[in-house]
Amino acid sequence: MVSIKDIAKQAGVSISTVSYALNGSDKVTDETSARILQIAKELNYIPNASARNLKKRETKILGVFLTDFRGDVYGDLLHGMKEISNALGYDLVVCSGKQSHKMLPERMIDGAVVLDQAFESEELLQYADLGHKIVVLDRELDHPNINQVLLDNKAGATLAMDYLMENGHRKIHIVTGPEGSYDSIQRMKGVRLTAERAGVEIVEIPGDFLKSGGVQAAERLMREYKEPVAVFCLNDEMAIGLYNRLADSQFRIGEHIHVIGFDNIEVSRYLQPRLATIEYSKQRWGELASQQLVKLISGEEVEHERVYVKLIEGHSVGKAPA
Repeated sequence: MVSIKDIAKQAGVSISTVSYALNGSDKVTDETSARILQIAKELNYIPNASARNLKKRETKILGVFLTDFRGDVYGDLLHGMKEISNALGYDLVVCSGKQSHKMLPERMIDGAVVLDQAFESEELLQYADLGHKIVVLDRELDHPNINQVLLDNKAGATLAMDYLMENGHRKIHIVTGPEGSYDSIQRMKGVRLTAERAGVEIVEIPGDFLKSGGVQAAERLMREYKEPVAVFCLNDEMAIGLYNRLADSQFRIGEHIHVIGFDNIEVSRYLQPRLATIEYSKQRWGELASQQLVKLISGEEVEHERVYVKLIEGHSVGKAPA
């Protein structure tokens, strides 16, 4: 690969003179600059982007770190991030896995949006201490270089519980998310507070935020079935898994099993009966994340943002027997 040293040797000038010419500096004459640029072209010189970015301390690239790419939530979220990033003059790269974490300290990206449970908070705080700009979507961290754009999980869980209780259900099964998941933990806080306030019984069923968790929950509900039951799946993926398993049984959604989800992913709108769920704008969540990150990078003051939720009613929840 051709280097600046090779160009300098052929042009009979110093390496610094070549560097000035390649960067458009007025420290070299137009004649010398033109000769250097011509030689660079003839040698097929390709600038070292990493070295240039380290010097300028910017890449105009934002990184988003995800635990996984599966699930309908990510598509709209990433679309929102991309739209705003591009409008503000930045490109977006999507990262996953431990090795990709190096992109931040090595300044291959200007900042990071994190929705990755495997990205340890201690590591993020270390990077923030070094001046790196970060927006988190899945945890609460107190640092001037870290901004939070979080779902209002507790409010969503409260809406779901209230909807079941308004329909007369006094015992509610909760299909939880994976251990350590911020969203699951926050939703369960909302569940427990609401249950305590209203004096209703809750039964927790371990889940995983995947369809498989809903299938396993359906198996348990069918084994233990004695009377109509209410179920709050902490995301729609598990509710769909529950639907799929019950479709092969004598149990009917909205009659024997009353279920509500969380996320309002697109496929939920086509389930029969229509799944009751908690909705929020995934695209808006992504837009806010990119906006806040660019503000941090630009040195602007930012406040933490919250993505609000609302209830979508559905015939998957009916009245409890009198």
